[in-house]
Amino acid sequence: MRVLIGADTYTPDVNGASYFTRRLAAALTPRHEVHVVAPARQVRSRTVFRDGVVEHRIRSLPIVRRSGFRFCPPVGLVTTAGRILDRVQPDVVHVNSHFPLCRAVIAAARTRGVPVVATNHFMPENLVHYLPVRGELRDRVRRWAWADAAKVFAHADVVTAPTPYAAALTESSGLRTPVRPISCGMDLARFRTGTATADFRLKYRVRQCPTVGYVGRLDLEKNLDLLVRALPVVRRRITDVQLMLVGTGDQRRRLERLATRLGVADALVCTGFVADADLPAAYAAADVFVNPGTAELQSLVTLEAMASGLPVLAADASALPHLVRDGHNGYLFPPGDSAALADRLIAVLSDHSHAGMMGRRSRALAERHDVRATIGAFESIYAEVTATSAPRLVAA
Repeated sequence: MRVLIGADTYTPDVNGASYFTRRLAAALTPRHEVHVVAPARQVRSRTVFRDGVVEHRIRSLPIVRRSGFRFCPPVGLVTTAGRILDRVQPDVVHVNSHFPLCRAVIAAARTRGVPVVATNHFMPENLVHYLPVRGELRDRVRRWAWADAAKVFAHADVVTAPTPYAAALTESSGLRTPVRPISCGMDLARFRTGTATADFRLKYRVRQCPTVGYVGRLDLEKNLDLLVRALPVVRRRITDVQLMLVGTGDQRRRLERLATRLGVADALVCTGFVADADLPAAYAAADVFVNPGTAELQSLVTLEAMASGLPVLAADASALPHLVRDGHNGYLFPPGDSAALADRLIAVLSDHSHAGMMGRRSRALAERHDVRATIGAFESIYAEVTATSAPRLVAA
């Protein structure tokens, strides 16, 4: 097939939707011709061929207060998307958001009779943190955002989401189309137990000692201050513990200042940006992984940590309880409760035998999310929608 993937966020953006889209495109290339429509990194459009994928990069502007992220202005965007579709002539379009670029791709595909598959990676909670609204007004914004997403996804032939929780949440937004849960999938050969860490530790200055790890964006909605606040309590029992934050984001300086104020600056390691090739070693350098986020539709980083054989502590919120089974492969803790998090960290780091058992259970659970099954599921959907689609209306 010739598949055109729409993405409002794509490499080098650092977030789950970007990673999923990149991995989907790469996994499809051995059997299909793959095109990706995504924002350019500058104000001019261009087309590049990278790693077997044709990238149609559309002129874009930076997003205020979201360093590194960009958006495509909607004026003329449907016409631009239409030109790309006329040139590519895809058998199917697969969009990964409902924001301006993907919205334009859907509109252009509909007028040309091209079937559309949509995957939702969106939760309003990941955006309202950045808006100066509170209380009832924040709830109104959240309801409006969900309704807007439902209005766009209603034009897709099939809608998917990463977990049953995410599917039910998307359906509750008012979308009449049933939403199919399909895991984002894991590369189980890449993220595994026993990965060597010596080079990673030397490169990023990570000591060999009990290590609490986090991988992802260091942004406000990730609630990483909980990890820093738990650290002084944990150090009273495990004096040489360190917290390793892998990634970049606008909260790094704030977290470092908080660590200094709490007297644990020497136990905080912020690696900054870590090359993709180094990520498996980043997980392997940790003894336990923590995700305190409360707006996760699946969490690829949690899956990667599980595949790496780590016990996982996670906020008891959103889709995280679908991955972390309390007392089995890790522990859940009440959202926002740094004291409860500290207690669970002490429990894991104080019992190496039990932690190892939890890590093995994490790996077994992660093996249910093999990316090959994910790609097979999407290929089946592509075949389904192309078999039932109306004849295309090809522009002259």
